[in-house]
Formats: sequence, C-alpha cells, structure tokens
Amino acid sequence: SKFFSIKCSPNVHYKITPQARDRNADSYPLTPNAVLIVTMDAVSKTANDSKVPAVHPQNIFTLRISLDVDADRDGIVEKNNPNKGSWKWGPNGHGAILLVNCDSETTNKKTLDSEVEEIRKVSDLQDMSKMILRTNGPAELPEGYKLTMHISQTTSENVRVFRPHYIMVVGTDMLTQKVPYLGGKTELEFFVEGLRFPDKDFDGLITINLSLLEPCGKGFPETPVFTDKVVFHISPWIMTPNTLKPVEVYVCSTDDNHSFLKSIRNLVEKCGYKLKICYEYMNRGDRWMQDELEFGYIDSPHHQFPVVLDSPRDGDLQDFPYESILGPDFGYVTRHALNEEVSSLDSFGNLEVSPPVTVNGKSYPLGRIIIGVAFPTATSGRNMTQVVQDFLWAQKVQAPIALYSDWLVVGHVDEFMTFVPAPDRKKFRLLLASPDAGYKVFKSLQNNGHGNNCIDWNRDVLKKELGLDDEDIIDLPILFQVLEEKKGARAVAYYPDMVNMIVLGDQLGIPKPFGPKVNGRCALETEVRSLLEPLGLKCTFIDDFAPYHKLLGEVHCGSNVLREASPFKWWNLEL
Repeated sequence: SKFFSIKCSPNVHYKITPQARDRNADSYPLTPNAVLIVTMDAVSKTANDSKVPAVHPQNIFTLRISLDVDADRDGIVEKNNPNKGSWKWGPNGHGAILLVNCDSETTNKKTLDSEVEEIRKVSDLQDMSKMILRTNGPAELPEGYKLTMHISQTTSENVRVFRPHYIMVVGTDMLTQKVPYLGGKTELEFFVEGLRFPDKDFDGLITINLSLLEPCGKGFPETPVFTDKVVFHISPWIMTPNTLKPVEVYVCSTDDNHSFLKSIRNLVEKCGYKLKICYEYMNRGDRWMQDELEFGYIDSPHHQFPVVLDSPRDGDLQDFPYESILGPDFGYVTRHALNEEVSSLDSFGNLEVSPPVTVNGKSYPLGRIIIGVAFPTATSGRNMTQVVQDFLWAQKVQAPIALYSDWLVVGHVDEFMTFVPAPDRKKFRLLLASPDAGYKVFKSLQNNGHGNNCIDWNRDVLKKELGLDDEDIIDLPILFQVLEEKKGARAVAYYPDMVNMIVLGDQLGIPKPFGPKVNGRCALETEVRSLLEPLGLKCTFIDDFAPYHKLLGEVHCGSNVLREASPFKWWNLEL
C-alpha cells in the first residue's frame, strides 16, 4: 500500500502529519512516520436534555484485502497482481484463464458438469480456476462491516464461484453473497467455473468483484469502502489441423464396410495409434463419422482437455458424441439450429482448419478455420447455419475463411481440399482436387471442365487468406461430373476422390481411385505417389468404393481423428 484515504462520521475531525496529500487523488501517502490524529466535537448538556448520548471512539482498523487470480498465466495464483482487473492478449499480456466445465465426471447417467448444481467429485475442481481471497487484519471485523462477492446479471449466466465444502458463492440466480472473514492473516480459496463458450452475444470476459461494506445506519444500504476485481477470459474451442500428432482414430462398423474397416485398422495399427469403433447398435447404419462431429480442445495454464463439437445434422449417429465420447476430461459442446433449415453444409466434412500460417505479416499460429458456403453473390443456395457460424467466429483465435462449396451435391470443403505435413517451406502442403490435373492423366477424356472454375475461385481465396504460393499447393487428379437436381446442377466426384483422405502423421489413407492400369499399376495412384512421396509421405490406397463412394463419400467422410493440442498457447495470440 502506498496511499490511504479517510472517511469521517459527522462531528469527527482528523489531522495528518506530515501534511502531504496526493494532488491527483483524495488520498495521503502512507509513510513510516505518518500520524493520524482523530478528534470529536464536545457534546454539551442543556437543561432540556434528559439523556446525553454516550460518546464512543469510532472504529479505526487496518485491513488488507486482495482477491487474487493467476493473472500472469503461469499456473500459480500470485499476490495482488496489478493487472488482475483487466485482460490483454499476447505473450506480454495479462488476465486469468477460465475453462468451460463441459466434461462429465460421471460415466453413468451423464450430464455436463456445468449443468449440475453441485460439485460431484473432487476431480471436478481441476476443471475450474483457483481464486484466492487474501486478507490481513483484525481478528474480527467491527460490527456491521462485511465482505461480499458480487457479479452482474449477465455474468451470472456464464460463471459460478464455489468455496470450500462446495458451497456456491455467486453464479446462476445468485448475484451477491457474504464471504466469511477469517481474521488475521489468512487465505480463503475459491473455485471458478466457466459455463458458456464465447459466442455472438458473449465476448468470453468474466468480471468478479469483492467489496468491503460498512454500515450506514438503520434504513440505509451498506456502502462499499473498498472494491477489488478480477477478470477471466473463457478458453475458446480450438480445432486441430492435420499436421498435429494423432491420438485416436474413430470409425463406424456397418453391415457392408468390413473390408474398409479392416484396411483402416491395419493402417492405424501400423501407425501405432488407438482405434475406436462405433458399432451398429450406436450408429444405426449412419457411417459418416466426420460429418457428425469435430474434435477440438480447450486450454488454460493449469489444465487442458479435448472437447467434441457435435454438429446440428443429427443423423442416426447423433447420440454417439454425448453417450460415447463425453466423459471425465473429455468435453462436449453443440449448437442447435434456431428457425433455420439444416442442410448438408452443416455436416462437419464442411469444417476444416489450416496449419499455422502467416498472412501479410499477421500470424495465425493456431491456423484458420475453413467452412463452405453458397457463392458470395448468390441470391439463393445452401449455407452452414448461422448459429454454428456465429460460434466459430466468436472463438477469435482461428479466424474463419468461407469457401464456395455449394457447387457440390454434398457441399463439403473436404471434397476438394486437405492439408498434409511437409518437411520444407511452410511445413505443409495444401492438396486441391484438380480436374486440370485429371485431364493430363486422362488425355482421352475431355469435357467442359465442370467444377474447375469453382475450384479455381477457391484456390485464389485460399492463396490470399492463407498466404500461400503456387509451390505450396499440390493438384491431385480428380474429375467431377455434374448431376441435375431440382434446385440446379451440382457436381460429384467421378471416381473415388483422393483428396478426401485420412492423414496420420506421414501415413496417408487415400481412397483407391481404380484408374486405368499402365504396366500393371493404376495410373492415378502412380501420379499421386509421384506428387506426395517426395515429401516423405507414405500412401496407402483404401477401397471405399461400395460402402462410401457410391453413397457420395470417401475415407475422410467415414473417419475422424482426435489429435494432440497445439503447443502454442491461445492467450499469447496477438489480437
């Protein structure tokens, strides 16, 4: 403490020596030789006075209060950080981090921990951020004085604060509550729980206040003598690009994909990763694992765990993310379409993320989210529902890019693009489906280039928004054919779409294209190997023709990959 201020009751006067005052505030320097002299006016007795009120000295006490958080983001709650009451992005920034408590500590009768009124297990505290009230003062506060914690009505929808014995202090329907004063030099721990991810109507910032209140007499509200505040930022939901290390592969078992499943199992075992199979009792014939969900994670200095985003498509796989993936330290989040029609573009084959890029000097160390929409100037067409788009944009740390995917029957960006790791340049390559490259392989097959202009438009967008050169892009030979639909002509892959692959480190599981054979080898496979194997990538071609391609999907559509989190910490991003 460097300064102090004084409030006096009527008829009470004070004098301070030495008489030095801060010119910019109603306060005095707190120096070792500062002396405070308090006097009261005399009370005289008159003939009409039957009773003379007793005169007692006013309460004079010293109390140090500090509501503390991990404002410097090192995993330790430091004492009275001067920046604890604000948020700043960047490696030299400040402000504490909060996780949405979106996992489930129970495995039976699952419920998101954030939707349960009480703390069910001690392990649940790990998902919360610690906050400490540090006080140093008298054994007891003078009569009528008290400490209270308080939040705003809006904040109460986004956070809850618990103290020991799992008692909720503030949160849902509880905006303010008295906090125990323990006396002397003490610390009281609190646990702060995030309830909502950033979204269109919520910027992710949380403010918690603690005040010392003094009595103001009967019939008058208590007055805050001192207020301390801390600020948290909710961790965004963060996607993981193909260049991050895989942890586990997810795939469905159906009555017609046994050969495909065997190929996937062999590839995953060769790579040394885990495989999780969703069987028919759960998938009910819905094989499109990529379309139902997207894996991401949330992160803080003290804890981190994966979170699955459940798409609004709600096919027969709709129960799988909640029933089979949600659990201890594995979170769940979803968005429901409100007054909007859900289309194929709401499936998460239409949701991808790039590796880290730098564009015109601006760094995106967590990559950029990529979605597919209708053509920007189109007056009609299919789009990803607004509620999902709003959610993705609100996370801020992976600024989204919108591509034109409505030209395809299914309408997913993973039908014409993917990313693979590379040892040079930007440490990855963008693979694009290219009818032009297909024509070079099939010189005898010529048509009007359906789909080529659409991909060229997307190529230009990706080059601009990801800062790519032509050397960062590899064109894979893919031909598309146009199908006439009620709402217009749209395209599908003419043969298995090799861009729609699964990427497991340097191992690629690629749809087998069944191209013409030259010297006993598929000409299309030979071409793709020649493009990718010089990068140190190993190509395994998987037959998905009957169980996936004929149903307008491929290997990537039918699988999903949980990956390790990025080593880059999102709060160090310069925004």
